[in-house]
Parts: sequence; C-alpha cells; structure tokens
Amino acid sequence: MSRTRSVAGSGQGIHRRSVLAATGAVALSAGAGYALRPSDSQAATAREATEAVAASSRQAPAAPLAPYTKGTTVASVATPRAGSGYRRLGDGPGWQRVVRSELAAPKSGRAGRRTALAAFVQLTDLHIIDAQHPLRLEYLRSADVHAWRPHEALTVQGAISLVERINALRGAPVTGAPLHFAMTTGDNTDNNAKSELEWFLKVMSGGRITPNTGDPRRYEGVQNSGLKQYWQPDAALRDADKQAGFPRLDGFLQAAIREVQSPGLNLPWYSTVGNHDSLPMGCYASHRDSYLTDLAVGGKKLMDVPAAEAKRLQTLIKKARDPRGMRYHDFLKSHARAMRSVTPDERRAPFTPAEYIEAHLDPAFRGVGPVGHGYSSANLDAGTQYYAFRISDDVIGISLDTTDAGGHYEGSIGSAQLRWLDRTLRENKDSYAVIFSHHTSRTMTNTRPDPARPRERRLGGQEVLALLGSHRNVLAWVNGHIHKNVITPHSAPDGRSFWEISTASHVDFPQLARVIELADNKDGTVSLFTTLVESSAPHRTDFSDLSQTGLAALYRELSLNAPGASTTLGGNPKDRNTELVLKKG
Repeated sequence: MSRTRSVAGSGQGIHRRSVLAATGAVALSAGAGYALRPSDSQAATAREATEAVAASSRQAPAAPLAPYTKGTTVASVATPRAGSGYRRLGDGPGWQRVVRSELAAPKSGRAGRRTALAAFVQLTDLHIIDAQHPLRLEYLRSADVHAWRPHEALTVQGAISLVERINALRGAPVTGAPLHFAMTTGDNTDNNAKSELEWFLKVMSGGRITPNTGDPRRYEGVQNSGLKQYWQPDAALRDADKQAGFPRLDGFLQAAIREVQSPGLNLPWYSTVGNHDSLPMGCYASHRDSYLTDLAVGGKKLMDVPAAEAKRLQTLIKKARDPRGMRYHDFLKSHARAMRSVTPDERRAPFTPAEYIEAHLDPAFRGVGPVGHGYSSANLDAGTQYYAFRISDDVIGISLDTTDAGGHYEGSIGSAQLRWLDRTLRENKDSYAVIFSHHTSRTMTNTRPDPARPRERRLGGQEVLALLGSHRNVLAWVNGHIHKNVITPHSAPDGRSFWEISTASHVDFPQLARVIELADNKDGTVSLFTTLVESSAPHRTDFSDLSQTGLAALYRELSLNAPGASTTLGGNPKDRNTELVLKKG
C-alpha cells in the first residue's frame, strides 16, 4: 500500500482513491468527517460520498510543523511530595519516550523522513457520576474500601479540566500535526443514568452543568450521612478517611453541586460505548425491572449494610452470578427499612441503548460536530452501536460495541458485528485502520447471549485478535476498561502486526488521556506515537480554593489518596509515552 499523503498538506478534500475505498460512505457535518457503513442500512449514493470531507479539527499551519509538548506528561507529571498519610501533589519530571521495537526494527534517519498521517486524542473511562443517585453501590465499602472513592462528587469538574487541556494543545507532541478529533472509548457515564448522560454530553460539547440531582438546594448522599465509613468533608466527625489524613473542607459539598461551565472540545469528537453506559451499575441487564427503575428515580437510598452482606453482593457481581440483577433486586427489598429518605428525581432514570444514540444525535449536544458523534439514524434503525468513519486521507477509524447486553461488566462481540468489521476492513484495504472499543482483548470473556438477539453467537477477544491479525491495514486497537496504561504488541503470520493500546481512566489516579499520532517513516515502517496528558488543573492544591479549577485539582489529589487505590495504573514506562514501530507494506 503506497502512502504518499500527509495531514499537513491534505487540506479539506478527499482524493479519489480514499473515496473509492470508502464504498457506501454517508456524509455527516461539513468539515467533521463522514461515516462508513454504520450498519447494514441503505448506503449513500456515490455523489454524497464524493462531497464528504475528512475529519479535521484545525487547519494545518502554514509554517513547518513543530512538536508541541507543553501540557503533556513529556514536560511534567503530577507527583506525590514527600511525606506519609495524606499525600500532597506537586510538579514532577516528565516521562521520557520509549521506543518499542517488538514488531519492527526502527531505522535510523526516520525522523527526517516521516510524514504525519493523523493525530487524535483518546479519552476513556471518564465515569461521569451522579454521586447522589439512589442505586449507587457505595455501601460495598464496608467490605472493600475502594468500592467508593472520596472524589466521586467531582467527576464533572475533573472532566471539564481535561477538555480544557485538550483544547490548549496546539498540535501533536511529536509531529506537530493538527489534531483531527477526539474519541471517548466508553464508560462515559458511571451508572447508566440520564443525568450522567446529559452532563457527559455537555462536558464534551459545551454548556452549563449543575452536577446535582434531587434537592436543588443541597447535597443528599453518603458524604453528609454522618456514617464514619465515608469522608464527611464539611463535618467535624472523625470519619475513617479523616483518620487517614483527609482534610476537613467547609463548603466542599455546596461547591461540588454548584453550576460549572464547560467550553466543550474545540475539535470533532466521537463516542464509543462502555458497559457503564449500557447497564445500570455497569453490570446489570435490568432495564425491564420496574422496581429498580422506580428506586432509581424515587425517594429512598440505601447507604450502609453490614460487611458480610456487602461482601456477598460484591461476590455475586464479580463472579457474574447475577447478570440480570434479580438477586440485587431481592437484596434491596430486604433492606428497604434501612433506606434513607432523599428527594426523588426523574432525571436519574436509566437510559436504553436507543436513548443513548438519540441523545448523541440531539442538536443541543452537537458542539463542533459531527452530528451524532459517530452514531447515525442508521444505528437507531438497526439497533446497533458501532460505526466507521474516515480520519484522514489514508486512515479510517472503526468504533466497536463490545458491551454484552446480557449483563456483567466484561465484554464480547456479536457474530454480525464481527462480520461487519471484517467487511469494513476488506472494503477499505487501501486505508490504514484504527480500531476503537471499550473492552480490551483480555476482558472480552463474557459471551452470554444478547436478549435482543438470543440466537446470535457471542465472540471473545481472541476471535477479534484473530480477525484483526488477518488484515494488513490494521495499525492499532485502542481501548480502555481496565483503568491502566498497557500497550501490547500483536503479531500474525506473513508479517501482519498491530499494537493494542489500553489507556488509564480519568476517574482513578493518575487521571490521564492519550494523544496518538500515526506517521509513515518512508522506509517500510510506520510509527505510532503515544503521549499521555493530564487535565489542565494545577498539580498543587489549595484547600481554600473551591472554585471550578480548584475542585478539579482536588479531584486529582483526592484520587491519589483514595483508600485502597492501585498504585500501578500509570503502567510501566513502556506503556506511557512511546514510539511504537511496526512494518507495513
């Protein structure tokens, strides 16, 4: 496959070879890209395809492109300062770039030869949380201290700060190419709640957000419950977290539910679905359970259960013994008398897959586009949540739905979607391909049937790996779910190879997103550059600063100190800032 075009000089047109490769393309918004067969619905006409334009967020600068590392983890990383107990963050040295050669030997002089093909940002596992939702599982903390995080009321402020960081990037860190788009790879919401979905869409597309449900005047949840197992920031109570060094912050909860403003991303963004977006609690196929739906919007909330009972419920979830939530239903009924009164709110209702797509298609959440953020009316008609789109002249993106509607938090893929993936790669064999999904190859082990398609076979990560390895044009599989930076090489016979890039979440420390650049080295190899970025919030916190920015900084520091939090989610140096070399014909 000859690769002669670059993002720097591609302008706004699509050359004929790319259009012909994209048979059945469907035009989206001007200047924001076009989708490639999001379902088996009627394809667009050839004329519509030729009028489409490539996804591009900013015009390439007239001057030569230059690397832009300001605001990335190459320049500096939030680092714990010396001390014990509650640890404060400060400015630390950046993470160096590691060249990985497992799939191809890097050749000297490639930096002077290479041409940028595309550059984009991956956000994953934002977990926008309605912290007062009645169906949250905070009470599992009595058995597992990390089942509830002290910073969960600040996910909106933290995500806005990440958007601000991405907006400030003037170009890609290595090639200097303009960023084409951003992609979220699932778990955009935390509890499949309509309130969370609205907040997520406003974070990404811009708008005013009041991260509060229930009583509009005050917070009603575990953090002002008087229960010692939760951090009570506004109270003098010596709770378990304060005993570990957490501060008392008068006014914290009122500040957490105060209206905030998101500028929205200043580049096109696309969306991929995760299990927390598809299933209540991220694990229960319980949309048809009217009792659970009534509890979600109602005026009762369970906040505390004995450790032994919490452990039993957690075991059922982890071992996938209750995928439909029937035993969870019974568990809540048995604790009805222990529930506390809260203010009912219809906005907390769960959303269906169709409502998820409809929300993305809502003009109110368009931002800079594209319309639907990858999803289209064809997805609604077909009942699917996967699609393809053109990234640049020589690169397509493919977003998969790896969630299992049968329940449980691990994933799989239906046989129809796998056939569509194979067909899309074959029909675009003259374009490089980047695959996006929520689940990693190792976490696609849940093959219970989809209730909407009970006879369809479900396939796991190994089958997806085998399919991707059979196509020469696949460069990378980009995903999340595991909340950890891991980069894995995959090779197949006849020199076919690709990289699997899994990125840490933005809810658990170190709270990261990743810039990914694709470059043709003009020597038979391609380099993928991965560069991690933090939010724009300052590394150092000020306990007296409860502004939107101050809360975003607290969000990061509180996540560092969350009891039971893993200290390895940042990954090894080879999983962070890298150059990933692979051989491509």
